[in-house]
Amino acid sequence: MALQYRIEGTTLPVVTVTLNPGERIYSSSGGMSWMTQAVEMDTNSGGGLGKMFKRALSGESLFIVDYYVGKGQGEVAFAAEFPGKVVDLQLAEGQQMIVQKDAFMCAEKSVDLDMHFRKKLGAGLFGGEGFILQKLTGAGTAFVNFDGEIVEKELAAGETLRVDTGHVAMFEPTVNFDVEMLKGFKNILLGGEGLFIATLRGPGKVWLQTMPMSKLAQKVAQYMPRAGGGDGASGGLNVNLGQLLGGK
Repeated sequence: MALQYRIEGTTLPVVTVTLNPGERIYSSSGGMSWMTQAVEMDTNSGGGLGKMFKRALSGESLFIVDYYVGKGQGEVAFAAEFPGKVVDLQLAEGQQMIVQKDAFMCAEKSVDLDMHFRKKLGAGLFGGEGFILQKLTGAGTAFVNFDGEIVEKELAAGETLRVDTGHVAMFEPTVNFDVEMLKGFKNILLGGEGLFIATLRGPGKVWLQTMPMSKLAQKVAQYMPRAGGGDGASGGLNVNLGQLLGGK
């Protein structure tokens, strides 16, 4: 029987999973948002010390939590931690998906969460997500959360897509991920893209995110108040804490 679930919301979505006896899903510890009374929890190492270490490197907690019902029916919900999209993955037996670090939300117990290590030095240093990614292996349903909107691309064998680092959300293992240096002195200095750009070479599917949190944080930081006052909108937000508290 297929797992029952619904994804609700727009900017900050939530996935709610309906559990029947015999069904189990798991998430990192602290991942659950709410659950009905019938749902029970089982916190565990998820496969021993080796698995715990790999999860920590890939951005997850040391322990995982299983959710199940002994009888009747229950619901457990997992909310997005940042503005974006929740993507449901229907993985066949042995099918794998490579996702960005810290994207995992929850999955059926039949889905294995593991660390994916980038073997190429350039891709690890300059690819936007470091050397460590996450790997999901089926069979089963898994849920991942990405930044902003999601655009899917199908790459033919040998077809290459060049992407600003940080926009790569997920890709199939058949896709080759690497980085290359931008060509042209003016492009490097004046293009605003930095020194490197990610390259994705098919065959296979890739999922791109429209709003990497790193870029959003940089943009928001431009409007944060700065010590010592300033000009414009950010300067106008700089208020003395002592005045707010009634002090001198």
